[in-house]
Amino acid sequence: MDLIQTIIIAIVEGLTEFLPVSSTGHMLIAENLLGVQNSAFVRAFTVIIQFGAILSVVVLYWKRFFRLDHTPAPAGSTSWQKFKHKWNFYWLLVVAFIPTGVIGLLVKKSGMIDFMLNPENAIWIVPIMLVIGGVFMLFCDQIFNKGSEANELTERRAFWIGVIQCFSMIPGTSRSMATIVGGMSQKLTRRRAAEFSFFLAVPTMAAATGLDLLELFIGDQAVGTSWATGENIFLLIVGSVIAFVVALLAMKWFVDFLSKYGFKWFGIYRIIVGAFILIWMLTGHSMVMFE
Repeated sequence: MDLIQTIIIAIVEGLTEFLPVSSTGHMLIAENLLGVQNSAFVRAFTVIIQFGAILSVVVLYWKRFFRLDHTPAPAGSTSWQKFKHKWNFYWLLVVAFIPTGVIGLLVKKSGMIDFMLNPENAIWIVPIMLVIGGVFMLFCDQIFNKGSEANELTERRAFWIGVIQCFSMIPGTSRSMATIVGGMSQKLTRRRAAEFSFFLAVPTMAAATGLDLLELFIGDQAVGTSWATGENIFLLIVGSVIAFVVALLAMKWFVDFLSKYGFKWFGIYRIIVGAFILIWMLTGHSMVMFE
C-alpha cells in the first residue's frame, strides 16, 4: 500500500463510517479498485483507521461523552442504583457492548470474520449485502419510525441495540445502519438512535482495533518479523488523521440529513452501487482498475 492509496482509502472511510452504507464494504471495494494486495497489515489498517474516524465522536460530542449525572438519585436507591444513576451514560454503553463483544469474539475465533473479509469473498458478499440492506432501508422508516423524545434509553433497549449491532460483522451491512435501526426498533427517534450509534462505536471499534493489533503482534512473534516498520506506522498515522477529519465533517451533516429525510436515499444509493458491482463482475469484468 502506497501513500496515494492510503489517502484515498482513508477519505472513503471518513465519508462512510457514520453513513448507513458500510464503511468496511466501501474500503474493501476501494482496495480492490486500487489493486491493494491483501495482507495482515492491510486488514488491520482497515480496522485501525476506522477507530481514527470514531475518535471524531469524542471531539464533536465531548461535553456529552465525558459527563456524569450529578442529579440526586431517586429516594430509597441502593448503593448500586446510585452508582448506575451517576454513571448511567457509560453503563448503557457497557450493556450495549456486551453482546457485540461476546458474539464478535466467538465469530472471530471461528474464522468467519477473516473468511468474509478476504477480498476474494468480500467482493461478492459486500455488493449482495449492500443491495439487501438498501431494499430494507427503503421501508425501515415506515416500519420503525415511531420514536419519541420521551422514550428513555434503558438497559433493555441498550442491550437489544447491541445485539442488532452484531449483524454489522457481515461486510456490507453497516454498523451505523444496524445500530440506528436497532435504536429505532426500541422506539428511539432517528436523531437519538444515531447519536447513541456514534457513542457505541467508540468502545466497539476500540475493542476491534486492540484485538487486531494484538493478533498482528502475536503473528509477528510467531514468524520472527515485525509489521511495525517506519513506513507502515507512517501510513497508519496518515490514514487515521485523514479519516478523523473527514468523519468529523461527515457526521455533522449526517445527523441533520437523517432527521429530515430518513434512510430512503441511502437505500437507493446502496442498491445502485451494489447492483452495479454485481452486474460488472457477473459480466466477466475485474474490479481492479489501477495497479
